[in-house]
Amino acid sequence: AQVLVESGGGSVQAGGSLRLSCAASKFAITLFRMAWFRQAPGKEREGVAGIGYDGSTTYADSVKGRFTISRDKFKNTLYLQMNSLNPEDTAVYYCARDVRLMVAGSSLNKEEYADWGQGTQVTVSS
Repeated sequence: AQVLVESGGGSVQAGGSLRLSCAASKFAITLFRMAWFRQAPGKEREGVAGIGYDGSTTYADSVKGRFTISRDKFKNTLYLQMNSLNPEDTAVYYCARDVRLMVAGSSLNKEEYADWGQGTQVTVSS
């Protein structure tokens, strides 16, 4: 069964906002490093925002000040609040889990993540 399920994608005009959710099952998200990645057509998957089990966060330069990663331990859900969206943010967004337990710090290196959700499409029009 899928352990990471994203939702919240959609179409929005430039300058708008969306909040993505990633519901996790079978493990507690607060014990693992988690992250959001995205992949645009014809481009490689890139890290957007990461959060360590210790709560530390990291962001890609392209989204700093606009996106916020957070988590709700009671709902066992990871979030990505995206503000001031622009057409360059159009992509399929994926949440991911580093399956190693309690690794300190956050990371945007996709090689460190073994569990992936199915993705949710975000489309930003100008």
